Amino acid sequence: MVIRWISLIDIRSYQSLEWAPDSQVNLLIGPNAAGKTNLLEAIGYLSSGRSFRSGPDDVLISFDAESGVIRAGLGNEEDEHLVEIELTRGRPRRIQLDRQRLRLGSDLTEVIRTVTFLPDDLDLIKRGPARRRDLLDQVAVQLWPITALDQSEFAKALRQRNAFLKQRDRDEATLGVWDARLAQSAGRLVSRRARVVDALLPEMERAYRDISSAEVDIALDYRSDWVNELSPTTPAGTYENALSEALTELRSRDMERRMTLVGPHRDEPVLLLDSHDSRFHASQGEQRTLALAIRLATQRLLTESTGKPPILLLDDVFSELDDDRSGALAKLLPDTQTFISSAKREDVPISGRPWSLEGGTLK
Repeated sequence: MVIRWISLIDIRSYQSLEWAPDSQVNLLIGPNAAGKTNLLEAIGYLSSGRSFRSGPDDVLISFDAESGVIRAGLGNEEDEHLVEIELTRGRPRRIQLDRQRLRLGSDLTEVIRTVTFLPDDLDLIKRGPARRRDLLDQVAVQLWPITALDQSEFAKALRQRNAFLKQRDRDEATLGVWDARLAQSAGRLVSRRARVVDALLPEMERAYRDISSAEVDIALDYRSDWVNELSPTTPAGTYENALSEALTELRSRDMERRMTLVGPHRDEPVLLLDSHDSRFHASQGEQRTLALAIRLATQRLLTESTGKPPILLLDDVFSELDDDRSGALAKLLPDTQTFISSAKREDVPISGRPWSLEGGTLK
């Protein structure tokens, strides 16, 4: 599936844009603040209903507008689709696929998938566990879109349980109801995290070797107060029971602290490189290679699992790499629709259709 055309109205720096990109490699060249990342963000939003930047949906709307619209025509040799997304300040967004309204933005994943390489991907390695939890969950959504519903149910149950814990009058029977709802969705979430880890790690080792020619062992240490072992063969119900027991055991602590201190939202996935914590014992170059390997491995896993290569988005990535890694990445990028942004054409060692971007204008 490729993007045949895309239209933006009052999205970030684009008051109005109509664009028919190339079906292969598109090079978005322009200075800082030209709108390159904004365009990639809109393309990424088409596939997931979420931005790769932080913040609520309405930050995508232009400053002086009350609403913004993203439309795109998608197609391949067998099928065509129309995606329409309307964002309005103070109102729920409206997402339609072929004129039919979707409940979840992740439902778009059924027809279009993207993998995004970002300059701050080093944070996947160096920073706290939230980025790595989100990585596992988002890969799970792309493989099994129903995961987004589990995420939504877990987040809702967590908010409600925490709100109950903050109340003055609390009874344990009511808390038990929230425990059950939380544990049920958490069991499904962690079961899918386990399956993602099992499938992704071998691809990461292969991608790391392809980039650096180095043989390394990559593992993930899933540190948790309630999961004894992360295994793809463990049923979701087993994880559900484990969290139920942990919530009961730690109930007095949660009531004292007035928040939920155990669950998938507190787990700490840590990437190990040759059995060492990559946050502290890997060099900057090794961390950079590991971050690239994560994205390449995700692309390969999605292609193998779905039979449909995802669209690639690379936001000013090559300028962050040395010549060796830049050249290796260029050779490893698959034959699929790709969007690459850069301030300078000479920083991108790939041939493709160049587009000049400046002041929100695309030529």
